[in-house]
Order: sequence, then C-alpha cells, then structure tokens
Amino acid sequence: MKRNATAVWQGSGKEGTGHLTTQSTTLNKTQYSYNSRFADGVGTNPEELVAAAHAGCFTMKLSFVLNAAGFTADQIETRCDISLEDGTITESHLNVKATVPGISQEQFTAAVADAKENCPISKLYKTNITHEATLSE
Repeated sequence: MKRNATAVWQGSGKEGTGHLTTQSTTLNKTQYSYNSRFADGVGTNPEELVAAAHAGCFTMKLSFVLNAAGFTADQIETRCDISLEDGTITESHLNVKATVPGISQEQFTAAVADAKENCPISKLYKTNITHEATLSE
C-alpha cells in the first residue's frame, strides 16, 4: 500500500504561502504558511500533521495490541505533542488515556509500550529516507 500527499509552496519562506492536499482529499488545498507554523496564523503545519499521524497510528496500534491480548477498549484518547527546536523535531510525546474493561495496570502498561515501539509512525522516525528531484525550467 502507498499513500501520498502533495505540498505546493509559492514565494519566500517567510512571506510565501502554500497548500497541502492528501490522496483522500481530507486535506484539499489546505493552507499553510510561516505564520501557521511559527506563529498563530490560520492553517496547518507539518508538526501538527506529524502529531496527528503519530497519535492516530499509535492509538489504532494500541487497539490491535489490546485485542490480541483479549481486551477491547471502550475508548482510547491520545494526545501527541511534537517539539520543534532549532529546526529539529526533538521529541514526540504521547499522552494516552483509555478505558479498557478487565485489564490490569501492568497489562495496560505493557500494551502501551508495545504500541509505542511498533506503530508504523514510531518506526518511521528510524527509517531510511529516499528522494527524487526534478528541476523544471
């Protein structure tokens, strides 16, 4: 399976504007800019999208891990905070709250650790990155 998203940017880094579109079109020419990334401007930003991806992926993986252990969560809520410092993402912090009937704290802690280590987005942070580049005239 492959999924894709497209970013289009026009202008300089600080004064320019861009938009993002996902394959599903859930994001469809969604605005992003310097202000939406580094100030309080309207629009999204890469770090917010990484946080959403990590929270969503981890939460779904945790559900699968719990199911494999014989549990079904009533609800799992995960907040992901991405820290960007000096141009580098320095941390992805997951804060999970769940209601899981019949599970012990020890079993839940083990399931969370498993999901954190094995969700595809967690693994992405350790991945090889390849690229292609084409310069248009």
